[in-house]
Parts: sequence; structure tokens; C-alpha cells
Amino acid sequence: MFQPVIISNGLTGWRFLQATMDRQMENFSKSPQIAADRDYLQEKLSQPLTKQEFLDDRRLLRVSLTALGLEGEEWKRGFIDKVLTEAENPESNFLQRLNNPAYTEFAEFFVPLAGSVSPTPERVVELADRFEKASFRIAAGEIDNSMRLSLNYQDRIGALAGSGRSESAVLFGLLGDVPMRSVLEGALNLPGDFRKLPIDRQVEMLKSGIRTKLGVTDVSQLADPAVIDRTLERFHAVNALNSGSSTAASGSIALTLLSGVGSTASQNLFLSRFV
Repeated sequence: MFQPVIISNGLTGWRFLQATMDRQMENFSKSPQIAADRDYLQEKLSQPLTKQEFLDDRRLLRVSLTALGLEGEEWKRGFIDKVLTEAENPESNFLQRLNNPAYTEFAEFFVPLAGSVSPTPERVVELADRFEKASFRIAAGEIDNSMRLSLNYQDRIGALAGSGRSESAVLFGLLGDVPMRSVLEGALNLPGDFRKLPIDRQVEMLKSGIRTKLGVTDVSQLADPAVIDRTLERFHAVNALNSGSSTAASGSIALTLLSGVGSTASQNLFLSRFV
């Protein structure tokens, strides 16, 4: 299978990955295993399935969960059954109490209607596309997990922050989504014991950090592409500083943290050899 090309860790590696993403995704999607799983997903969901048939098809369940950021969760069959069962009940507040945006979205895709699991053809295509992207993230994470976290954040923050939900709902949603939470904790350089604090204090600190370090006055602005880029650049810059960069590199990273802009001329010359 085609493996993502990541030339280094940190900002340089992230910028290279962004610059070559279209070409890399094109090659990755042609990998036999990825193409076969995509075709299987589309074939199986082209006709209605009972909930039991859906849950019993381990390959379909694996691919579907992977597409929605729940890779590796297919063994939780009983829990997944409960998610879908509760989603069928309009009186249930199980998903709200669960506070896991990925499982909420999974339920929206696969909640049985009139006794069958049958996403629309458009949603099946969307799911297949997202499976390819999620699989690429996983493969990138095997090389550098910070790249996987960054790609996940880039892909998911818009749906949460731009959903029109209340500020509190978005902040609690961020805290409930471990990959996105990890990126923000890094970008805002929150203390190591942050997760041990009372949840209301976590919300307060997250809101304050977003305002002071990202210049965001409304959480919906986190969905702005420019803010996403700034957040991810800070995430990699802070990680590099915390990992103990050289003095020269630290100075460059510090400038990135202050301005959000790094020198790209040399990088562009280097990239021209690959894209």
C-alpha cells in the first residue's frame, strides 16, 4: 500500500504534507486494499440492511467506523448496538450524555429508519470519501502521530465549530473529542494536569486560551480556514519548543508563534522537485 511521505517532524513536515496532499491522496486512494474496502462499503450500502445485518458484517462495520473517526472501535459491538438503539428513540438523551461527536455523527448516518439501515446514495459516497481520508490519516500517524492529529483536526473542526451550536456545546464537544482536544491542548500550551481539572474549569481555560492565543472571540471562528491553519502551525511550533529544539530553530519557531507566518521560499524550492 502507498505510504504517506513525511519528510520530517514539526512545521517543516506539516507544511510539506499540506503542499503535497492532493498528489499523495490520489496515489493512496489507488492502493488495492483501500480501493477494495471503498468498493465493499458502497456495494453493501447500496441496498437496505437490517441493523443486525449491519452489526454482523465486521468488514462493513470496520470501514464505516473508520470513515467517521472511530477506527478500532468495531469490537465494541454491544455498545454500538446501544448507540443505534438509543438513536432510534426520540426521547433518549443518551448521545447528549455521551458527549462524543464522532458517535453522534455515526448515529446520524446509520440510525435505522423504518427498520433498516439505508443511508442515501449521496451520504454513501461521502462516507467512502471520508474512509479514504481517514485511512490516510491513520497511515500518516504510523509515521508521525502529530500529523495524524493535525489532519483529524483539520477535517473535523469545521463540522463542530461551524455547526451553529451554542458556545458551551462547542467547547464541551471539543473536550469530548480526544484528537481535537489534543491539538488544542498543544496549540494553547495548556498545563499537563489540565485534564484533571473540574470540567467547568477546563471549559474556562479552553475559552480563554482560544481568545488570547488564537485571537478568536467567537468559537465558531475556529472553523475559519485561516484560524485552522494558525492553530495547527501553533500546535507543531509548541510541540517543537517543548521537545527541546536548537537555539536557532527555537528562534524561528518563536517567530512563527508570534506572527503565524514562516519563511517558505526555501521550502517551495524544495517542494518543486516533488510536485
